[in-house]
Amino acid sequence: MGEPVLADKEIIQKLKTTNNKDAVFSLLVSKYQERLYWHIRKMVVSHDDTDDILQNSFLKVWKALDNFKGDSSFYTWIYRIATNETFTFLKKRERRKSLSIDDEESSVIHELKSDHSFDGNELQLRLQKYILLLPAKQRLVFNMKYFDEMKYEDIAKITDNSIGALKASYHHAVKKIKTMFNDESI
Repeated sequence: MGEPVLADKEIIQKLKTTNNKDAVFSLLVSKYQERLYWHIRKMVVSHDDTDDILQNSFLKVWKALDNFKGDSSFYTWIYRIATNETFTFLKKRERRKSLSIDDEESSVIHELKSDHSFDGNELQLRLQKYILLLPAKQRLVFNMKYFDEMKYEDIAKITDNSIGALKASYHHAVKKIKTMFNDESI
């Protein structure tokens, strides 16, 4: 039998009062690891890159735990750290890359087709390709709203953006994806 699932407040309280912080932190990791993995993976596609970002995110959470004041929910705080780590990675990758749009598209398609966790049909492959071609912020908002079905209020807390800006990003992302589908349907 596995460990009982504790509420975030209980985990945080245990982290502040126990001498065995490693064991308590592992409860926290097991609670959020899968959700954060897929949150990051939708942005970077690569399993190896996702694992690296996830590890860096949990390392930052570990180092910053004493600074968590509880003003926001732990869920939004940890997601913000993972999101920031993902954006940092994407910015570094953009600086290293100087691919043309066609090369970028080929790279994205290859990455998706070689992804063992992707079992979608051709239509799903096209959707994922179009999502990956969006600017990082629009991709993030689209994934959180469309796939994760998050509320704009939660996305705003995680990304530190206004709800209006998020709605605009989502609208632009949907519009771009529709345009890409229409342009390719010839």
